[in-house]
Amino acid sequence: MSYVTVQQLTKRFGDNTVFDHIQFDIEQGEFITLLGPSGCGKSTLLRSLAGLHSVDGGQVIVNGVDITHQAPQKRGIGMVFQSYALFPNMTVEQNIAFGLKMQKMPLAERTKQISKVIELVELQGKEKQYPAQLSGGQRQRVALARALIVKPNILLLDEPLSALDAKIRRHLRNQIRRIQQELNLTTVFVTHDQEEAMTLSDRIFLMDSGKIIQQGRPEEIYNQPANEFVAGFMGNYNVIDAPLANRLFSIDTDSKVAVRPESIYIKEQGRNYGTHISAPQTAKVLDHQLLGNVIRYRVALEQCELTVDLLNRSSKRLFPEGTSLELLFDLNEIQPVRA
Repeated sequence: MSYVTVQQLTKRFGDNTVFDHIQFDIEQGEFITLLGPSGCGKSTLLRSLAGLHSVDGGQVIVNGVDITHQAPQKRGIGMVFQSYALFPNMTVEQNIAFGLKMQKMPLAERTKQISKVIELVELQGKEKQYPAQLSGGQRQRVALARALIVKPNILLLDEPLSALDAKIRRHLRNQIRRIQQELNLTTVFVTHDQEEAMTLSDRIFLMDSGKIIQQGRPEEIYNQPANEFVAGFMGNYNVIDAPLANRLFSIDTDSKVAVRPESIYIKEQGRNYGTHISAPQTAKVLDHQLLGNVIRYRVALEQCELTVDLLNRSSKRLFPEGTSLELLFDLNEIQPVRA
């Protein structure tokens, strides 16, 4: 039996159904990400698991116990919010200790536990500071420590990194994953950021309009999109209509196909290509973006615009607007997709 089982969970706000008959299982120690666009229902689902929203149907079962209608404080769940939700008039250690004080833990043991968790989230030396004296990343680590110190059965994180700059976000997500693995803590993380989901997750549940459209390991979601929505949401897939795909790739399909930008090559003179590579197709450069180690081109091919990603190995890889190129497609990477 799975550690967490969600069965037929339904939530409505008035006439608006946020999600309907959602079901999934989570194993103990798994890191699950609820991924999807704004308004898809992922944060409401997370808050329903925490007991912050009541549900209109279904069950939430944790380790064999039905917690669907339990009070939030009795569920054994820790939650970290995007807004930190720290007490501004309390120091770092007072904020972290709050849950233990509610449990009436003796002072000596409380002090010991606070010291451990402060070291775990790397906040040594900040114990006596107030939230206003901390950076955004430090405040989020205080919120994480406060959730961890009560030793929850499940940790829920509601877009905890979205307010941080890119460098701090990358560092903190690595810390979260390290701590989660170290504690073997069952974790559900909400984000709309595909890179975060791909980096952190054991499995991704991709949501749209209150439904889980596809679930699986990050590489499964990315390499084998279930439909056009998944292909469009994950990365920068090119979705090509069936008639054009049949002409370009000499195939016979009646569905659209998806091609990743990195599976399209620019033909290099003197280089031999395998039988899994298509015949060359002439395209014209519309524009490009320099994304550090990747150059992202937007090109026109017949009546279609495509995204092509090349490694930025040298300035010779920069093709100006209007340049004609011969494109090659990896036929093994072409995925049929349904609407």
